[in-house]
Amino acid sequence: MPTKYGISIGDIADRTGLAVSAIRYYETKGLVTPERNAGGQRRFMRADIRRLSFVMIAQQFGFTIPQIAAELQRLPDKRTPNKRDWARISTRFRERLDAKIQTLEKLRDNLDGCIGCGCLSLNVCKLYNPDDRAKTLGKGPRYLMGDKP
Repeated sequence: MPTKYGISIGDIADRTGLAVSAIRYYETKGLVTPERNAGGQRRFMRADIRRLSFVMIAQQFGFTIPQIAAELQRLPDKRTPNKRDWARISTRFRERLDAKIQTLEKLRDNLDGCIGCGCLSLNVCKLYNPDDRAKTLGKGPRYLMGDKP
């Protein structure tokens, strides 16, 4: 149960559905910063329920812990995002999601053809990548990553 020091890690786990180990991990990444009581136990604020819920939602969208941490670090005093904050964050998330969607659509549309690696291992690659122009873009599937020679 909540005390004057805040909410225990067990109660936060119950409220969010997260494992205690996940909450501790998020703490190490700076996503939550509980206080410690006199006995050294973590005590969370009620707002941390919303903060951890934000983390869970952002992860479901495919954002990494460093990306989520960067968004949360933009908030003053490590507070929970409010409606105005969420409008700004969601705009940045939307841009990243749109880019991911575009990449996935390109992958889907080219799935049965060249995978975009520039390897010249298929005869058809000579049409998409004459003289191995893709190597100037770097290693990996550059065409699918939106690069152009």
